[in-house]
Amino acid sequence: MRHGKKFPHLGRKRGHRKYMLANMACSLIEHKSINTTLAKAKALKLFIEPIITKSKNDSTHNRRIAFRYLRNKYAVTELFREISVKVGDRPGGYTRIIKLGNRLGDNANMAMIELVDYNDTYSTTKPDSRKRRRRKKKSSNEKIQDSITDEKLVSKEAPAAKEDPAVEDAPVVDEAPVVDEAPVVEEAPVVEEAPAAEEAPAAEEAPAAEEAPAQNDEVKKEDSEKKE
Repeated sequence: MRHGKKFPHLGRKRGHRKYMLANMACSLIEHKSINTTLAKAKALKLFIEPIITKSKNDSTHNRRIAFRYLRNKYAVTELFREISVKVGDRPGGYTRIIKLGNRLGDNANMAMIELVDYNDTYSTTKPDSRKRRRRKKKSSNEKIQDSITDEKLVSKEAPAAKEDPAVEDAPVVDEAPVVDEAPVVEEAPVVEEAPAAEEAPAAEEAPAAEEAPAQNDEVKKEDSEKKE
């Protein structure tokens, strides 16, 4: 028998129920509000609020306890880094359940569960109300009196100071004469080249040896004849 078992069973076994609530809690931490049935929203409220209370004290032990229930390291990081800072001053009641009516398919009661501090519509903080003062409109008598006082003030004003005589403009200074350009320096005269050394007179060719007289030929012929 199930005497004393007042927690919501949600029509599921223990293991299935824990995994389902862990997934819903991670979605709530990520999106800050989710739509579900009214029974699941109430079960999720009981499941997640003790975990948010643990996140106020950021320690390794509390992070391990949160990870034991959520089983998602990204959700644990966001819970301890952002949500715990946002709900630090709140003593409890971190979530809100808003009924949405019945679902069309099976006529189940629907609800939206959200984190209280992330909803601007239902926030209790009011903008600073500053008192605004309106200027009173002046009556006709006050307008006449103001115009009279203005005229009196204008009449009592000191006479306008005489304007100083205009200072004559200084005579225009003649422009400095244009400096003549420096004369062009004449180029140095071109040095004449040294006269080329006179070529040595060509050596006279030796006179051709005069041909021996014809007599020698005759003498040679005679000698040759004698030898024969």
